[in-house]
Amino acid sequence: MSRDGYRDAAVFLAGLGIFAIQALILTLMGQPSSSPDGTIRLWGGDSYSLHVFDWYSASHIVHGFLFYGALRLAAPRWPVGRRALVALLVEAAWEVIENTPWVIDRYRDVTVSGNYVGDTVLNSIFDLWAMLVGFWLASRLPVWLSIAIVIGLEVAALMVIRDNLTLNVLMLLYPVEAIRIWQAGG
Repeated sequence: MSRDGYRDAAVFLAGLGIFAIQALILTLMGQPSSSPDGTIRLWGGDSYSLHVFDWYSASHIVHGFLFYGALRLAAPRWPVGRRALVALLVEAAWEVIENTPWVIDRYRDVTVSGNYVGDTVLNSIFDLWAMLVGFWLASRLPVWLSIAIVIGLEVAALMVIRDNLTLNVLMLLYPVEAIRIWQAGG
């Protein structure tokens, strides 16, 4: 096997390891593996963070675009596989942090997600996959198209569920009551 082949295999195995460690940590934290009723649906548009994909999957695709851009600027000489591993590690860390009692309580207290209980392990794992899809797309598409896709995903989620990555970050860090009321349908 060539040196590049060994490096590619190592990156792949390290990536699988990140997925496995994230799933293990979330399981040890007490997050359910799947929805409470035991069903596994490909799309959970009306029950967030329980099934394989939901409207917040778009935010994770956007993460991939953003991580690719940031890492391309910060580490331009690194191979794309190494940058993807760093992005995967950051995303996995966020998925674990997002499911801590502190963040879950923060969502409940300052957003319209008053009954949020965190992600299922299944949903969280596919959030990582969604990020990798965004990262992969960003590595292959022209910048203008990447920007257009990010804007399109943000606008689509905003129109359908009155939430997106931009509002999610804003409301967690600096809650705006008028936005919370609007998100609640008021």
